[in-house]
Amino acid sequence: MLEAALRSGVAHRASCFEVYARTLPPSRSYGVVSGTLALPAAIESFKFKDAQLRFLESNTPLTKDTLDYLANFRFSGSIWGYRDGEVYFPNSPVLRVEAKFAEALILETLILSTLNFETAVASAASRMVQVSRGKSLIEMGSRRTAVESAVLAARAAYISGFDATSNLEAGRRYGIPTQGTVGHALILAHDNELEAFRAQQRVYGAETTVLVDTYDIYQGIENAVSIFGPGLRAIRIDSGDLKYEAERAKQRLVSLGAKNTKIVLSGDLDEYALSDLSGTCADAFGVGTRLVSGSGYPSANFVYKLVAIDGGSGYRAVAKTSPSKSSKGGVKDAIRRYDDNGILRGEFIIDPHQRGPRGWSPADQVQIPIITEGKDAVRPTPVSRLRQRHLELINMLPEQVRTELQPEGPYTTAVALQN
Repeated sequence: MLEAALRSGVAHRASCFEVYARTLPPSRSYGVVSGTLALPAAIESFKFKDAQLRFLESNTPLTKDTLDYLANFRFSGSIWGYRDGEVYFPNSPVLRVEAKFAEALILETLILSTLNFETAVASAASRMVQVSRGKSLIEMGSRRTAVESAVLAARAAYISGFDATSNLEAGRRYGIPTQGTVGHALILAHDNELEAFRAQQRVYGAETTVLVDTYDIYQGIENAVSIFGPGLRAIRIDSGDLKYEAERAKQRLVSLGAKNTKIVLSGDLDEYALSDLSGTCADAFGVGTRLVSGSGYPSANFVYKLVAIDGGSGYRAVAKTSPSKSSKGGVKDAIRRYDDNGILRGEFIIDPHQRGPRGWSPADQVQIPIITEGKDAVRPTPVSRLRQRHLELINMLPEQVRTELQPEGPYTTAVALQN
């Protein structure tokens, strides 16, 4: 595509690309953006090195002019987008890239791979938080995804309201609270469960979480209390009928005098399981596979489409018209409208280069500058602040939208372009 654009001359024309999702997964009323604030650093470091250029020269039909273009590639355009933690709906203009056609074209995979993964995790995490009725959630998915993705998944989950992560690198890099428990290997490595618990007790005392389901849960609880005492902080159950086992475990803990010992449940939990278990005596949940791996969360399904190109006297809107995958042309931003109680009642699409609808002000716009003429335009924002902002935004949605597991459709959606 780049080779053809350079030959035809369209490569250097001003253009506008847009990232959006045509639809949400069938069971979702809203999505949560994550990854936008990582784009400036990713784009700044996106350069073609000598070894990569030699590979392209030997394995593709690219001409010397195109290889020279790649060797000197630097993004000089501007990007606006929904910040991390922002909610979005079908057709929301989550990201807008205005640059020379070739520059914007080259960034498609980088932008989509960044936003699609993190947004999918953030969206699933937000739903899990909403159905958990205030119970604590620990992100524990590091072993179910790629190395760097594990750190980014922890960040996305925390922004959406999770309380902690088991990923220590995410804790170091972003200041996210870290929590964890022992695994079954430590229990199995000792001659019996009591010896394993004694080894753990010598390190942490009673201020720890004990895994009690390696052999028999009921006996495991008795062994744990006998070693750690009734002041044991928590137990974790990772198998079996979790709803039944949680209630049974609570009864046994109380009978042993450990009435304040908390119960942590884990094991392939998703938003539906969490909704069911949130009404039990469990105090916290460890969530991994169904949060961070493709087998659990629905994809964000973001696409990256050209929506406007310089026609000689300014932008000309362009759009696909193919069945089921049509697009809406034109440069877009979004504004939000709220009722007197602060509840979101609509998201409206405007052209940021034109006069907005009556009563509109720039403060109503959802997109913020991400990159301006090739320069990072984002102030460093702690993830704790992004998390706080997300929870504020979620509270602007009606309760049934936040907690309903089978909604009839998205709560609100971007509407036709308004001038």
